[in-house]
Amino acid sequence: MALLAAAALALTGCGGDAGSGGGDDRTLTVWIMEGTNPDAEPFFSELSAAFTERTGATLDVQFVQWASAHDRFITAIAGGTTPDVAEVGTTWVAEFADAGALVDLEPRVQEAGLADGLVDGLVEAGTIGDGLYGMPWYAGVRSIVYRTDVFAELGLQPPTTWDELVAVGQRIKQARPDLLPLPIAGDNEFIVYPFLWGAGGEVATRNGDTWVSGVDSPQAREGIQFYADLALVHGFSTPAAATWRETDVRDAFTKGQAAMIFSGSWTPKAILEAAPDLEGKIGAFPIPGRDGGLAPSVLGGSLLSIFETSDDQDLAWQLVEMMSTGEFAAKWAQESSYFPGTTALLAEAAQSSDPLVAPFARQMAESGRSVPVTPAFGQIQGKKTIAAMMRSILTGEATVEEATATAAAEMNQIFASGA
Repeated sequence: MALLAAAALALTGCGGDAGSGGGDDRTLTVWIMEGTNPDAEPFFSELSAAFTERTGATLDVQFVQWASAHDRFITAIAGGTTPDVAEVGTTWVAEFADAGALVDLEPRVQEAGLADGLVDGLVEAGTIGDGLYGMPWYAGVRSIVYRTDVFAELGLQPPTTWDELVAVGQRIKQARPDLLPLPIAGDNEFIVYPFLWGAGGEVATRNGDTWVSGVDSPQAREGIQFYADLALVHGFSTPAAATWRETDVRDAFTKGQAAMIFSGSWTPKAILEAAPDLEGKIGAFPIPGRDGGLAPSVLGGSLLSIFETSDDQDLAWQLVEMMSTGEFAAKWAQESSYFPGTTALLAEAAQSSDPLVAPFARQMAESGRSVPVTPAFGQIQGKKTIAAMMRSILTGEATVEEATATAAAEMNQIFASGA
């Protein structure tokens, strides 16, 4: 952060590595992440041609591996060599904006009349103070994937409350002892939050200029206890899952070992590729709210940011608007198996006849949420504070009260340090 702060002081006087401004020789440098997305070159070839036809300018699209992207951004910010436009992960926006590296897009969004048509959870991820430092581009959300053939065999319907979720799991456990009703991965913090939020708790709250952990509040503890009890009390999981990651849960499902799993909207395609015999036998339903409705679920995805070093921010905004709305937003969502960042396109997905699309889209549209938007939360995620909390609960090393107290203390120490 000291490096970022020093870099921020120099940003105003530094030019970017692209965009000479004016004339037909204008070029925008664009960084796009790769490593989880599909082969994006055909999409960006089409986008580049359309952008040149519309503006006369050209795009220099550079693909950056997710694994090395954060360090590359930090180095570029320090050296004043950031791109004009970049795909930025939702949890990085606060850090880069705090360093003064990103342009506030709020005035342009308002002028374009787009403010009321953006997905709330993604807007939340890009908002710091009164500014919007990342334009919603795409995201995924976690819901529950299940074996439709097993539900049909047992006469079950997708649950719509927490009590119904327990009842469904108990029925599967009784009638199909060969299946795990709902494995609970200890190393997957993103599935804890729907229950923490669903019980009325908060991961963290802002108190003036500082953030304070909320995981040890009575409401948060209630939700965490319910989630842990799916394994500890109801026996829907296996003790081995206390150290599982999200991918391990998916593997258990593809091997026919589980009836339901918490799953990202981007994974059903991979499940069917790994287990073609499950074609036509799986569906999805939203994570239910405690007493009905939908539980809040973490949005994971990317925003499009313009960097202060860009010499042609108006041209850069034309590209951001073109990528995040309309035809190209819809095309990217289709190719990437993620959902777009506009409510109109997301509403279309929610009406899909595909049983592996509509439930996720509904969860994202109605209850998608962001983790706390602060640079410090990236440090908390890096330390795996919440995952360690859940592992200690699921292995019986600590009670919910003990584990949440430990996690809250660690979080508050990071928040206080300003890291």
